[in-house]
Amino acid sequence: MQREKTDAGVLVPGIDAPSTVACLRSLRPRGVHTVVASDSPATPAAASKYCDEFVRVPDPADDITAYGDALLELAERPDVRTVIPVREEDVYVLADRKDAFAEVVDTNWPDFETLRQVQDRVELFAAADAADVAVPETALLDQWDDWDSETIVKPRYTVAAPGYLGTDTGRVEIGSTEYQRPGSPPDLQAAVERRGHVPLVQERIPDSREFAFFALYDEGEAVATFQHCQRRGWKYCGGPSAYREAVYDPDLETAGRDLLDELEWHGLAMVEFLRDTEEEEYKLMEINPRFWSSLPFSVTAGADFPYYYWQQAIGQRVESDATYEPGTGGHLLRGELSYLHSVATEEYPMVERPSFVGALRDVATSLVREPRFDYAVADDPAPFFQDGLNLVQAWRASRSATPSADDETVENEDARPVVESDTPEQTDQPAAEPHGAPPSQASQHLDD
Repeated sequence: MQREKTDAGVLVPGIDAPSTVACLRSLRPRGVHTVVASDSPATPAAASKYCDEFVRVPDPADDITAYGDALLELAERPDVRTVIPVREEDVYVLADRKDAFAEVVDTNWPDFETLRQVQDRVELFAAADAADVAVPETALLDQWDDWDSETIVKPRYTVAAPGYLGTDTGRVEIGSTEYQRPGSPPDLQAAVERRGHVPLVQERIPDSREFAFFALYDEGEAVATFQHCQRRGWKYCGGPSAYREAVYDPDLETAGRDLLDELEWHGLAMVEFLRDTEEEEYKLMEINPRFWSSLPFSVTAGADFPYYYWQQAIGQRVESDATYEPGTGGHLLRGELSYLHSVATEEYPMVERPSFVGALRDVATSLVREPRFDYAVADDPAPFFQDGLNLVQAWRASRSATPSADDETVENEDARPVVESDTPEQTDQPAAEPHGAPPSQASQHLDD
């Protein structure tokens, strides 16, 4: 039984991705008090004029239990009505302690057993099979034997948390997605020791385009949906979203709905697919059970998911009858700069590098044709500048911390990190530099 709340307020974790800022820009003009909670005061959301209050909390990457304690303590405040998850750690602690949060706020996320079916990819692909949704050929590393084909190795879980790793949480890194060269099987024991669990192996899908079906569900029923296709990533081989366009494909809609219906989903979901052009079908990559980093684009394209989420959380009828125009595009400006830098300076096996002049022309043309930007907006410019400052500082730190060639050791030269479009931390900061990642591998652990 929730205690009575005195004001309409929302608690949003502050992260480096634009999703937090999108929530503030959507809800504060509607009179919703906004509280940003982050381990860093440099989060761009704290600089937004739509941030009413900033609160320092522990870093979930350091201590997810302490982070959950801090969120629950903030949720107990009489001016906080609900909490919005924007990364995997957020939704994990909210679902894991749903009964406790339900005592003090409106809960608009799945219970832990349902969430586990999404954050554990073995269970997710089993649900997809039950829903007749196509998936790439996938198996646990200790069960895979076709090392002559092109494959990737990826974490089984989307977040390092006690519910999945037990006592190993905090001792290991679950790792990122890695491209495995054909004919060179990885060292099973080393992989398990490094990641703290047996990871997955998955076939490579050769099409680099990433498609996403976005939805808000209410106890198994779709309330609002949206679709987009990523046209450019941070790297010319893929990666986080730099430019994406709204699309509508009935087959994508069917695949996304069928899977979420099978899960009897509740709350937010971004269902990510790659298009297998040989078999002419969408194949599931994963589900992100919280807000996605390209959320500002969804809102500007006509799907105001933060407002839909707020309405559903407080028991109002969700006003989601607005339509969007397929072909509408939107940009993350530093992602576009990263893309051009990649074209100018980087090489990837099996991926033809576009000409720099052509790439520059494509970026410039789309910027003029589709002037929608995740951070850069006229009435709230501070997050854009804070994000730029953070990026410069991160670049300087990476340069000073780069080891010399003599100091570097490679545990498995045949396994190469992949540029992921949505790391478990759900940031848009660059992932580890890829070495030999084909374009589809840049998207086989997704979001945006």
